[in-house]
Amino acid sequence: MNMDSREHRTRGMTHQQQSLFPTDAPAWEIDNAAEIYVATVVFSEAPYGPFDYAVPERLRAAVSAGRRVCVPLGRGDRTMTGYCVRLDHRDGGGRPLKDIRNLVDDRPLLTPGMLRLTEWMADYYLCPWGVVLDAVVPAGVRGQAGTRAVTFLRVPTNVTAKLSQLELPEKQLQALKILAASPQPLTPQQLARAAHCSLAPIQRLRESKLVVEESKRVRKADLADTPHARQPRHDLNPDQQRTLDRMLDALHSKQHRTLLIHGVTGSGKTEVYIRAIEEMIGFGRQAIVLVPEISLTPQTCERFRARFDRIAVLHSHLSDAERHWHWERIAGGEVQVVVGARSAVFAPAPHLGMIILDEEHEGSFKQDIAPRYHAREVALWRARAENVPLVLGSATPSLDSWQRVQTGEFQLLEMPRRVLDRPLPDVTVVDLRVGTKGYYRGGAISRQLHQAMQRALKEDGQIILLLNRRGYSTSIQCPGCGHVVRCTDCDIALTHHREENKAICHYCDYMIAAPTICPQCGSAGIRYAGMGTQKLEQEVRTRFPYAPCLRMDSDSMQRPGSHEQAFARFRAGEVKILLGTQMIAKGLDFPNVTLVGVINADTALHFPDFRAAERTFQLVTQVAGRTGRGEKGGLVLVQTFSPEHFAIQAAARHDFATFAEQELPVRAEFHYPPAAVMIRLVVRGPSEMATEHFAEHVVKQVREVWAATAESAHSPETPAAAGGEFRILGPAPAPIAKLRGLFRFHALVQGRDRDRLRAVIRQATSELKPPEEIQWIVDVDPFDVL
Repeated sequence: MNMDSREHRTRGMTHQQQSLFPTDAPAWEIDNAAEIYVATVVFSEAPYGPFDYAVPERLRAAVSAGRRVCVPLGRGDRTMTGYCVRLDHRDGGGRPLKDIRNLVDDRPLLTPGMLRLTEWMADYYLCPWGVVLDAVVPAGVRGQAGTRAVTFLRVPTNVTAKLSQLELPEKQLQALKILAASPQPLTPQQLARAAHCSLAPIQRLRESKLVVEESKRVRKADLADTPHARQPRHDLNPDQQRTLDRMLDALHSKQHRTLLIHGVTGSGKTEVYIRAIEEMIGFGRQAIVLVPEISLTPQTCERFRARFDRIAVLHSHLSDAERHWHWERIAGGEVQVVVGARSAVFAPAPHLGMIILDEEHEGSFKQDIAPRYHAREVALWRARAENVPLVLGSATPSLDSWQRVQTGEFQLLEMPRRVLDRPLPDVTVVDLRVGTKGYYRGGAISRQLHQAMQRALKEDGQIILLLNRRGYSTSIQCPGCGHVVRCTDCDIALTHHREENKAICHYCDYMIAAPTICPQCGSAGIRYAGMGTQKLEQEVRTRFPYAPCLRMDSDSMQRPGSHEQAFARFRAGEVKILLGTQMIAKGLDFPNVTLVGVINADTALHFPDFRAAERTFQLVTQVAGRTGRGEKGGLVLVQTFSPEHFAIQAAARHDFATFAEQELPVRAEFHYPPAAVMIRLVVRGPSEMATEHFAEHVVKQVREVWAATAESAHSPETPAAAGGEFRILGPAPAPIAKLRGLFRFHALVQGRDRDRLRAVIRQATSELKPPEEIQWIVDVDPFDVL
């Protein structure tokens, strides 16, 4: 059973104090009238708590909120490790509490501010507090990775007082005197070297209890930043200077503000961030800069490293030891700038001065496992709590942020021009529909795109081709009987990967040998259709054998550092044609790119997801911005079967405002964010019927709780309520109806009052007990509904 299932079986435990202890007072019960020191403890696995424990006298001076503790749990007193989240003095007249056994950590892992943040996350995202804490504190920090346990020796005070009276062998006495005079404890090896003796005399002192032993964890080896050449400042254009002035005004005001920088691709947003941070660190403050995926944006990291002396980079390719090392440096105030992916929002910066989210529209800022937080919302809460500015930047802001600009919650800063007044690239939409203009002849590259690629290569330019589908062929189907080769565990067609000659499920990694005959009817005419990046690469190499080509997708970029190496080759001009998935569409600045081709702009346009049009607009606009950054200018060709779609048309004009004006009313009409609040309920299980029945039960519970707590006479079914106050869509099979062997049903709960909606879901699900093997989750503010 996974975390999601356990999470909701015990949902009710997260909002009231629980007790798993015997009600009969033990013989050793303390005086009920005495005041006791109580620690509130939560766990990262069921039962989540919170539970109360007495702090024994020996631990009172050391225990603190934010540290992990070992405690006895239940009638069997099994030892559990939990987080101490609160300490207070109470009257000892109540039920006796069990004692904390010992402390796990030498110091708190979380500050009081981070404890408040995680408590808010647990409440907002309807997730156990302990699960949130485990997500906030990296595993490498919890496990003290990169350190080892070492025994240290010291001389107790009572032995030091009678040192001259002791009758010991010469070497033992000499070692004892040296240890007593040492300002800090020494290891046996250090003491032996200082006393010029072997370890044998030291061992005799330990056996005779003349020295006290204590174990501490010490770092095995320090890591060092690679030195980077310093880069000079760039002159700012009027747009950049105006934006920087507004950011500095927010900094100097010592009040929280949220600034949304809407800057076109190539407008120089990163330079503005750096200038603001330079000003901020002059006052001894630290900055957190979040980027969508650190391994995909190496240039951003390089630019920050080249401008700041002390930078920490947090990303998924770090080892636990490296992450622990960076965490300690950040917490110690040694780091000026923290650059990282979404989890870097939890960096323990003690002198935080600013948080920046670059490319704030990116979906990777939303986590898809518990706790299902969005880094933007967490950053907003933290920035408000610490009274510092939050800066959001994007050429294609999310409609959620754009709506908050309209309501006055966020302040808008516009950067409508590129640096050096370079023009935005011309965008041509290529109609791929058969019978219209005859451009599409069966390959991935239209005649127009082929001719444009020839011109770009002839002029010594570079080319980027985007196709957001990996693999070779995206479907395998028999034309005789119509059978589609699908994953046995997911409701997904298998993708053909030619390099391994395998048919693979991209959701669960199920893999079979690519079939040569139909598995259903035995026909030898089985057809491989659709286009993935592997097939595109083959076509490019066939058409342009003289132009070095490189493919970037999650299949080819699996080794640590592979992204940086690929981009370095492209930047050096070794590669002329770079093709790949959306990882090549963001964060890249290559002045010699003169042509961008979008092979199929429709890959996500018609998904059953309310954000499909927004994602398409963002992806096309972002990849178009990779060209025209140098003196040669640039051209973008967007191939599509839906040339009239307003998202395609708006992207072709680089016109975000018009796109937002057309999309927002559609969202409002159907009560989708940002016009309304939405919470997604997903139920999954091995039995389709049992899963559907439990999904119906969950939705029924939600409806009943809403009706019982309604503030007006309207029932949830009346037109007034359905008009936006409360509405449930479903339960119905999820767009991906089966995943990893489990059938999936979901329901979308929509409303206007965010707090009330969450309260209803919390109350309706607090006592739910799913049948065996049924799992369910709650996703507050879902980013996708597939």
